[in-house]
Amino acid sequence: MGRNGHGTKLLLIRHGETVWNALGRQQGQLDTPLNERGIAQARRLGCALANRAVDRLYCSDLGRARQTAEAISDSLGLEAVCDARLRERHMGIAQGLTVEEFRLRHPVEYARFASGDADWVIPGGESLRQVHQRVVACVDDLVGRHAGETLAVVTHGGVLDRLFRYACGLDLGSPRRFSLFNASIGEFSAVPGRLKLERWGDTHHLEPFGAEDDW
Repeated sequence: MGRNGHGTKLLLIRHGETVWNALGRQQGQLDTPLNERGIAQARRLGCALANRAVDRLYCSDLGRARQTAEAISDSLGLEAVCDARLRERHMGIAQGLTVEEFRLRHPVEYARFASGDADWVIPGGESLRQVHQRVVACVDDLVGRHAGETLAVVTHGGVLDRLFRYACGLDLGSPRRFSLFNASIGEFSAVPGRLKLERWGDTHHLEPFGAEDDW
């Protein structure tokens, strides 16, 4: 049993800013590296977590999450374990496009995307429900395997969106009314099958670099 009794503490972290984040392009499961600000954010994350009693470090296997996790790994002295279930939503035909380019090139598909239909599968990609099920299953698995421990998990905006909704009982496709800042930290307590939000979107460690929300 770990230091948190039977429950598990999750520190859910969005990766640092990337080249495409700055340009407003949909990354999905494509990848661009952290930009200069993203690298600085990742280092600040490492410093912020250095004084936390973190037992394990997990990350998505996409490059931007791994690059962020490497900076945290250096500070914590923990090896980052990659898990493909923590990947961003596969955005199919929208990957590499800005929202406006998506709207102009694929107007019918964009309208379905913008409708918030949780069961609509973007051509070549995933539905919101598919991502939700994948991510929740991953977190439940990690929580079950590491009862009582504190886990730092580096992942993506779309994944954090799903987990926020899971914890708060929100509709899968309703408009988002909460932040998804790059390099932010959300704190949750968890047992298998239940996630409780403790603190969301902490970016105090990023001053003076700041972060952009994923709107």
